[in-house]
Amino acid sequence: MLRTPLSHSPNVYFRRTDALTPTAAMLCTFRHLVLGLSALLSSASFAQDKKQQFVPALVGFYNIENLYDTIDSPDTDDREFLPSGSKQWTGDRYWRKLDQNARVISEMGKDIHPHGLAILGLCEVENRTVVEDLMKSKFIKDRNYQVVHEDSPDRRGVDVALVYNPESYKVYAHKAYRLAMVDTSFRTRDQLLVSGVLDGDTTHVIVCHWPSRRGGEKRSEPNRKAAAELARHIIDSLLAINADARIMLMGDLNDDPVNVSVSRFVNATGDKTKATGSVFYNAMYDPYQKGIGTLAWRDSWNLFDQVLLSPALVTGKGGNYHYYGARIFNQPYLRQTEGNFAGYPLRTYVGDTYQDGFSDHFPVFVILVKEVK
Repeated sequence: MLRTPLSHSPNVYFRRTDALTPTAAMLCTFRHLVLGLSALLSSASFAQDKKQQFVPALVGFYNIENLYDTIDSPDTDDREFLPSGSKQWTGDRYWRKLDQNARVISEMGKDIHPHGLAILGLCEVENRTVVEDLMKSKFIKDRNYQVVHEDSPDRRGVDVALVYNPESYKVYAHKAYRLAMVDTSFRTRDQLLVSGVLDGDTTHVIVCHWPSRRGGEKRSEPNRKAAAELARHIIDSLLAINADARIMLMGDLNDDPVNVSVSRFVNATGDKTKATGSVFYNAMYDPYQKGIGTLAWRDSWNLFDQVLLSPALVTGKGGNYHYYGARIFNQPYLRQTEGNFAGYPLRTYVGDTYQDGFSDHFPVFVILVKEVK
């Protein structure tokens, strides 16, 4: 029997402000946001002074599963996602999927911050246009999310991207890193580095979608090790400039936190006290150890969707924000409710059968906090 994953971080709720004027509502929301989070953190081990008040920033990742447009792209294999293809991918289904995924994004962390996510990494998007269409959905268009995207050479035509709220995160640079393999016929997603300022803190985000386990976990493992080496190269280049650089690596890594690609090649630990020097902290290690996952396969859970943080983000050194906690957003409406796959993520398709779902992955996010001084 597949065990339904549980959410494992505490909830924070804030008072509604519907009847207030816009200015008063903003001030009241901010006040209750600060007070509510302060009450939450007062019981945490690092909150020594109960009068401390904190403000959160939320950073997430979501594999939204095969977000294709309905137009044939001659350079990629997108035939199944055409109106004439095996999945009968029509305009109506495309716009419906945009709203389904946007609804999820709109609700992630909304109980902690009234504006939800400040930064969100995405994968399995066909091009920049589909991401821009996603951001125009009625569920999130008021947030004015901006898009960072580069086309990558993946044969299926899926890329990674990053969207951000410009009121919270100011992007000043980005670069796509290509994975070069000995087998030049192997083509996969680029790794996207985005650099910006998160409410005063220079913060770098690396968005990844490492090679899949197609052909078997062991047979395909060298591909993920190579992807991990590339990620580590990006990290080391940032740390060489600033040893206290604030870096997040996020993505669908197609490996669990305990696999060597993550634990050894990236050099990530599940113990915050060991996240020093060049060792990163894996915010998804603890939920993985508790049997919680983001995707299910053959009656077992994997936690491929991860967020890794540099030591400076764990301790707060050299900036304002530091790590508080992590969540897997696995609300009941995102799960199948019946049949052999009850509890699994509710997908858009199973094979070629349309399910009108969301994704085969649950999204994740981390909570960063800074003290109000």
